[in-house]
Formats: sequence, structure tokens, C-alpha cells
Amino acid sequence: MLDQLSPPVRGLILDMDGVLWKDDTPIGGLRSIFNRIQERGLQVALATNNATKTVDEYLAKLRGFGVELEPRQIVTSSLAMAHVLAQKFGPDPLAPPPLTGKGDGGVGAVFVIGENGIVSALRDKGFTPITDPDDETRPLAVVGSIDRALTYQKLRRATLHIRAGVPFYGTNPDKTFPTPLGLVPGTGAILAALEAATSVKPVIVGKPWPFMLQLAAERMGLTKDEVLVVGDRLETDIAGGQAMKARTALVLSGVTSQEQAEAWKPKPDLIARDLTELTR
Repeated sequence: MLDQLSPPVRGLILDMDGVLWKDDTPIGGLRSIFNRIQERGLQVALATNNATKTVDEYLAKLRGFGVELEPRQIVTSSLAMAHVLAQKFGPDPLAPPPLTGKGDGGVGAVFVIGENGIVSALRDKGFTPITDPDDETRPLAVVGSIDRALTYQKLRRATLHIRAGVPFYGTNPDKTFPTPLGLVPGTGAILAALEAATSVKPVIVGKPWPFMLQLAAERMGLTKDEVLVVGDRLETDIAGGQAMKARTALVLSGVTSQEQAEAWKPKPDLIARDLTELTR
């Protein structure tokens, strides 16, 4: 199918959930798919809204499916969030260290609803991630992400911070998350609960904001005209690629039906059953 595009594609930016796998179940033979991509002479990068894992954890997961990639080929919404917050709240060399309770000595505290991926990314940028809902430290920001250990106490603490004026960020707006058993609540569902409790909309950092996709293309040394953005979700993957003004391909192996794909305007450049069919 890639041969239908002109000028030729030189690199693929692939989403993960719903494209490469559903939870821990691969979609197709990933080793064969990536070998075929390499045989075509295409570069590849992965850009995911999923903030649960670190880059090293994603590399290990890929390795378990027989796929070897390098850290530069992985871009996550966790990395994008840490980058954005570092730009906004980065330390002023002329200012004294912030008083952030348990977070003294760093850039500052961030209250996090999320898992290891976002926590590690923030820590790597010098922030002190707070996940304990009993910690009353006033943070620089509240970050909402998917959290499979979510409790009412975490929602309560985040709500109190946001209602007190703390800036509210979300890693991505994906309302659902594809698993082998079906769709389950995603980050967007958690953000919706906080928005309902605070009447404050979060600032979204992941797709459809094109920053992650632009970074992936930049790491491959390619322009927007040379890449194909591949995803399973219209309102994030495809919308993000179109916002970047790149060509897009929708795969139907995740959350989107053929009818939904046909109704989307503007229509993706390619629609395939899965990544196997797209790269065949």
C-alpha cells in the first residue's frame, strides 16, 4: 500500500497501542513487519500517547517481540510533558531554590496521577513527582495520565490543587485504551473526571498536538513531507499527523471502525486493516 503514495515515503512514525499491540498481545508478526520496513529502506520511529512506561521499558517490550530499536526511535507523551514543564517551570539561575515541602532542592514538585513512565520522565528533568495523596505540598502543576492504581484519594488531592489555582496538564486525551478483551478507560476518562470536579480543562501535551510527531521526524532527519504518520485513533494519531501537515495512514486494528474512518474529514491518505497489510 505504501507504493500508492507519491512522492515516496522515507520514514514511518508509528503509534503503539492498537497498531503494534493490544496490551501485551502483538498485532501480527512484529519481527517480520519491522524486517519488511527495513528491507524497504524506510526509517522508523514510534510515538505514543501512552505514558505508563519509560523508553527503556518500551525497548524491552519490543525486544520481547523480536524487535530491536534504539532509544532515539521512541517518543512518548511522558517525554513531551517533561519537556514542556521544564520549559515553563525550569529553574531561574538567579532565583533561590523553591520551597516545595518534600521536594526541596529540585526544580519543584508536580502532583502526578500516572505510572512509572511519567514519574521517571519528570524526575529526569529535575522535578519532584508526588504521587502520595496525603502529601499536602503545593505543586507547580498537576499532571493527569493513565493510572491503573487510581484511587479516589488521588482524584481528591488533584481536584483540591486544581481548584486552588495549580495549573492542570494532561499527557493525552485518549478516552479509551485497547486491550485484547476490549476498550477500557484511558487517560481521557481520568481527565474528564477531574474536569467535571473542577470546571478546568487540562492543557494537553500529547497527540493531537504535533510536538511528538515533529520530534520523531527530526530524530530521523526527515521533513514532514517525507514521513507517514500511522495510527489507529482518528482524533489523536490522524489529527496530529494532519496538524503536522504530514501524510497519514489509519489502521483498523485498534479503536476505529471502517465507517468512522470513511466519515473523517479530511480522510487519511491510506486506510489498512493492520500494519501487516500497510507494509506488505
